[in-house]
Amino acid sequence: MEVTPQTKRSLDRIVEEQIKRWQVDQKKKYKKPIRPVITISRLPGAGGRILAQKLAEDLKIDLFDSAIVEEIAKNSKVSLRIVQTLDEQDRSIFDDWIQALGENHMWSYEYLEHLTRVVGGIGAHGHAIIVGRGASYILPTEVCLRVLMVAPLQTRIDNVIRAYGVSESEAKRRIIRTESDRKAFIRKYFNADMTDPMNYDLVINTKNFDIDAAVKIVSEAFSSRHWYNYNMKK
Repeated sequence: MEVTPQTKRSLDRIVEEQIKRWQVDQKKKYKKPIRPVITISRLPGAGGRILAQKLAEDLKIDLFDSAIVEEIAKNSKVSLRIVQTLDEQDRSIFDDWIQALGENHMWSYEYLEHLTRVVGGIGAHGHAIIVGRGASYILPTEVCLRVLMVAPLQTRIDNVIRAYGVSESEAKRRIIRTESDRKAFIRKYFNADMTDPMNYDLVINTKNFDIDAAVKIVSEAFSSRHWYNYNMKK
């Protein structure tokens, strides 16, 4: 996603409104003890963005797409503000998560430190969907349903043609470039293979399941799984 000045203003407004909501939540004496997160990784053209939007609407939870997370991670002051919206208990949980990552993270990358802070903060607040940016490699599995959306190349090409009205060759070019970038990002920062199914709880092939069916599958997994209880840590 190209971030134009207008787009950046929109992202800044979205982030500021979200931080204000979290600040209000921080003052509440009673919070839900179960606050899981869905992370969505996706091959380009497989329908991950649409799935995330529909899930957020159906489940009535916050949606953080890759552009929002990326912009926050680039700004150390904003990423720090997100951590500051955590209350004492949630901050303790957040600190435990960061410590547990330990040597698995390449802390020499300043960007990764900010990204981890952002994703960890979102995860501690919970009730959210995070699209891309390696969130499934940052959050512990106790709080995170990790979904990978895939489809054969031709299916993804057809999807991009329908969505953007481009030629088949242009659709293929966009997919190959974006897929290469996403895989390289995961390799660089997490030393992992983005397409390895062992890194996920659900892998959904949208050649065989349309988006509505995928939403039902993810929603059922999200609703039925035994989740981490935040009240266990006092």
